[in-house]
Amino acid sequence: MGASGALHCGAVTRLGAGRVRACAGATAPSSAVMLGTTEMTNQEEAEMQISELDLLSSMFPYEEEFAVTDQLALAELKHYAENESAEVPSSKVQFVLNVEFSMACALPFKYPTVLPEITVRSSLLSRSQQIHLNSDLKTYLMQNCSGEPCMLSARQWVKDYAAAYIDKELSSSSMTTASAIQAEVTTFTRLWIYSHHIYNKQKRKNIIDWAKELSLSGFCMPGKPGVVCVEGLQSNCEEFWSRVRRLTWKRILIRHREDVSLEGGGHAEIQNQRKFSTLEEKCFDAHGARGNHMDLGQLYHFLEEKGCADIFQMYFGVEGH
Repeated sequence: MGASGALHCGAVTRLGAGRVRACAGATAPSSAVMLGTTEMTNQEEAEMQISELDLLSSMFPYEEEFAVTDQLALAELKHYAENESAEVPSSKVQFVLNVEFSMACALPFKYPTVLPEITVRSSLLSRSQQIHLNSDLKTYLMQNCSGEPCMLSARQWVKDYAAAYIDKELSSSSMTTASAIQAEVTTFTRLWIYSHHIYNKQKRKNIIDWAKELSLSGFCMPGKPGVVCVEGLQSNCEEFWSRVRRLTWKRILIRHREDVSLEGGGHAEIQNQRKFSTLEEKCFDAHGARGNHMDLGQLYHFLEEKGCADIFQMYFGVEGH
């Protein structure tokens, strides 16, 4: 472990009040050393991610300094860390750190055993300068921070060295052009939600009403099991999931998630990504003693028509036919 990496680990311990487990042994330095050689469990990695995110939030309370851009992924990670569900989170926690430069960050599920994904951006950097800077940052992290929380170290490195990558002869007109071509990126999301069952009429009404309110399309299959698919803008899908999961369920989770980045994010681009025109309730020859079981063969053919046949195996563990 490099000297700078060891220093950062101690800093996390002090500022995080012992919440980062791998660095909690302030009185026993060997615990930090063991992090590099002892394999962590998925649960420990999730807990360490949450501890580091809590630390960043407390150190940088303003949104212009630090902002989680995928609240749904953070909620899934916390849910997993609390051991309420054995389901592995379906997406990485993404956030932005701003230090004169913008640091777009994503934490892989195995972080900090593996390195974080960090991209530094600035309108003051040419494409080649940006590639060079990000390559050097990755090298620094590989040499100094492997196996331990390292977002503060990464932030400090960017703060200290990123400005040196700017071409001092870059004209103001070039800077204006670079700023103008940074297209706004919109994320289109599709959530595949699994529920032990969906019987309650009010819940079924909420699903349809909320989807309409949030401009989401998809479908809801009531019964046992219950299947819900919603698609649309990422923020709207996250709001939908936030509302749905607050209702009382025996079991509900996101079985699969799809995210597509759209340059510009215009209405036409969003519509082109949709596989469903609206959100409607779909029933497939209900049967069983209570009429609450659907014909899964018909569900498979419905998904196949929509170009989503692969989802069937994710839900039920078998190939449809």
